Amino acid sequence: MATLFFDFDGTVANSEEGIVAGLKYMVQDRGLRPLDNSAYVQFIGPALVDMLPKVWPELDDVEVKRAIDAFHHYYEEEGLYQVKLYPKFLDTMTALKHQGDQLYIASAKPETMLHRLVKYFSLDQYFAGAYGASDDEQTRVTKTDVLAYALKATQTDPATSVMIGDRANDMTGGLDNHVQLLGVTYGFGSAKELQDAGAKVLADKPEAIPEGLAKVAKLNAKS
Repeated sequence: MATLFFDFDGTVANSEEGIVAGLKYMVQDRGLRPLDNSAYVQFIGPALVDMLPKVWPELDDVEVKRAIDAFHHYYEEEGLYQVKLYPKFLDTMTALKHQGDQLYIASAKPETMLHRLVKYFSLDQYFAGAYGASDDEQTRVTKTDVLAYALKATQTDPATSVMIGDRANDMTGGLDNHVQLLGVTYGFGSAKELQDAGAKVLADKPEAIPEGLAKVAKLNAKS
């Protein structure tokens, strides 16, 4: 039995269509330098407030806030529901619940948006709670902050917890909070990205997560 914290974008669901459309709207609205289509995928997972200055270093704090507002203008009305759960993901969650694991979502998405998606997909029958970034995307932004918030809210022991995600920031958030890690390669991050960030075990599809968790438990028992 373990407490499992799942990232959302790229782990629970493929949200590329809606996020990329929102980013393209933001670029047009704010007159930013357009990117190649493949470059927009790097935004899926990390917080916008961190990514925007890296990609467009000319943006100051005020312009970053305006760009985020433009993204939300599109995303909250249209992009949020341009998302599909990964095949076999819910079957896997059912199996994990049946073996006694506690399931939660820990995402860098603003929490209000995350709760809307949980309701839309009826995910509350699988997950006991969903924890996200603060809605202002300023006071609780990073995966480290979100996971710390989730651990505190659920009164969970980090030693019996696992962070499951598809990007480096998921692994970093787990390490910073002293929880175990499971990287998934069916989302938006590569195996190398996840391993470089600290993941020792990877799952290449949702139905491989239970086997991956068993490997994580064995590694933890040896350490």
